[in-house]
Amino acid sequence: MLCQERTILYLSCGFIIAGFLYLLHQMTTYIPYGRYVEPHSPGVMVPAKAAWLIQELPSFLVPMLLVLTTESSSGLGRSLLLCTFVLHYFQRTFIYALLTKGRPTPLHIMVSAVVFCSVNGFLHGHSMLHCVQYEADWHTDIRFIAGLLLFFSGMAINIHSDHILRNLRKPGEVVYKIPKGGMFELVSGANFFGEILEWCGYAMASWSLPAFSFAFFTVCSIGPRAYHHHRYYLEKFDDYPKSRKAVIPFIL
Repeated sequence: MLCQERTILYLSCGFIIAGFLYLLHQMTTYIPYGRYVEPHSPGVMVPAKAAWLIQELPSFLVPMLLVLTTESSSGLGRSLLLCTFVLHYFQRTFIYALLTKGRPTPLHIMVSAVVFCSVNGFLHGHSMLHCVQYEADWHTDIRFIAGLLLFFSGMAINIHSDHILRNLRKPGEVVYKIPKGGMFELVSGANFFGEILEWCGYAMASWSLPAFSFAFFTVCSIGPRAYHHHRYYLEKFDDYPKSRKAVIPFIL
């Protein structure tokens, strides 16, 4: 048990360090995928649908395999948290990936994401099943209830924002347009804001180091991307709403 707890501690600390380094890196540049991929970029490119499905799959599959190979995961709170984590990645793997209309992804970006999602899936599945201890009535704790409400609110915002982005362009169009509606009226990165809410809510509901470390990594990785999107819109569109913030409504 001590060895397992040390593994979770090291991985969680690794997520925090990686998030901080990722944040520093994105302060000066952006990760070359999506709209930031040049049309004739060198290297192998993977179609967007295939790339998203492959790279997100481990965060769904690894926890499921751990559940199937574990005798029991007693406690309603623990079971609900596992289901919540897996639900997010089911949606990202089998729904978002098949609906996306994004640009091809560089192979090395996809491979990096596969490695990350594999470690992430193991971290949360293993810690939830074997390491984190909860009271029998954890599912009635205010942190658990408020955290799940925040998670599902963020998930709804994320899914709705993705829907808006997918329907901005008519079939055959390749130009970028100003997203409108939903949380896009307040922030340029509404989809990113929704995902940040999800994992901050999950961290609150699970009240564990692995969940907090992943929430921190999420903020550090997609927060700057929202800022780059915001700057892109401001530079590209003269009529872009000046009242919108990058990722946090009314603040940043």
